[in-house]
Order: sequence, then C-alpha cells, then structure tokens
Amino acid sequence: MTPEERIFVGVLFCPGEPELVAKKLKTHNLNTVYNMTMEDEYEKRDQILHEILGEMGEGVRMQGPIYFHYGCHTKVGNRVFANFNLTVQDDAEVTIGDDVNFGPGCSIVTPVHPMVASERNEMLDQNGEVKRLCYAKPVHIGNSCWFGANVTVCPGVTIGDGCVIGAGAVVTRDIPPNSFAAGVPAKVVRTITEADSMKYKPELLAGCQVIEE
Repeated sequence: MTPEERIFVGVLFCPGEPELVAKKLKTHNLNTVYNMTMEDEYEKRDQILHEILGEMGEGVRMQGPIYFHYGCHTKVGNRVFANFNLTVQDDAEVTIGDDVNFGPGCSIVTPVHPMVASERNEMLDQNGEVKRLCYAKPVHIGNSCWFGANVTVCPGVTIGDGCVIGAGAVVTRDIPPNSFAAGVPAKVVRTITEADSMKYKPELLAGCQVIEE
C-alpha cells in the first residue's frame, strides 16, 4: 500500500513520507496565498479553494485565515460558511455537507498519535525502518449544521444533519441528527424541535418573519 492508502484504511502511516510531505506543502502554500488575499477578491479566493479542496460546492465562503493540512482529502458541500481561523487537519477524509456554518476558531482533526510516549517518538514501520507513525480517522458532518466559536471536532466523529454544537465544545463521539450538543467532552443536551422556531420569539422578530415550508 502507498502511504496515502494506509491513511484511508486507518492503519499506521508515516506523515513524513515524501509524497505526503509534497501534498501538504502544496496546500500549506495555497493556504498562505489565500490568507494574503483581500476579503472582496471573490473570484481569486474561489479559484484557490478549488485548488485546495478535493470537492467544493457552490456558494462557499471562508472568511480566512484558513488552515487545511492536505485539502484534497476534504469535500465541502454547497453554501458552506466558515468564519475566521478554520483549521482542518484532514489526514483522513473530511466531508462537510450543505449549508454548514462554522463560527470563528473551529477545528476539525483526524490524526491520532500513540498514547505511549516511546511509541509516539519512534516505531518500526512495515518495512522495519525506524519512523514516527500515527493513524487517522475520518470526520463526517451532515447538512445544515451550526458550530459555535472554538468548537473542536475530534477524529472518527460523525455529526448528523441539523445539529447545533455549542461554543467551545470538544466533540469526541457521534452526534445524532437534530441535536444540540455542548460541553467538554460534548454531550447531547436535547433534541432541536419545532418549539425552537423563531416564530415563538416575537420579541426578537421585530417585523421579520419565518418562511413557512
């Protein structure tokens, strides 16, 4: 197996392998180019994101600065918005659905390092060579999710459609659809229901209206 194939099947790999370093270097440089653009350089930013990401839908907006690790391992749906300082350490695959919103400072991480210090420093790879090894678990985010500021999504997590994740949460396990989850580690607080509709908050509407489906 190639180093990238080892990542995708979830076994130990060496992140220092030349072919992986080359992919990351390309994306890290593109991150820097993106982060040097002006906010209203829409076409230029869109072009750079298409170069960074494995797949990207329409209407994607990322405030910047952005920090993708591989970039090509991330698939982003339509109308995704990311506020300042989105970090995606996408060693393993990251998928983000349509209409997902990230508050400032959110992070998605997929790599996992050995717990034992000596193993974290060095192990023998599949060829018997001494190297620093880790493994990675994919992250999947459904449609229409909202992430508050400084949320961290940990390796192997799946978040269902329609979820709200409270600010500062560290998501270490799967979150079922239409859930409000918060805390460290994040736990489901309750299910989001029709009773949460803004139409029941007339003091906030101030002349605005909910669009009834």
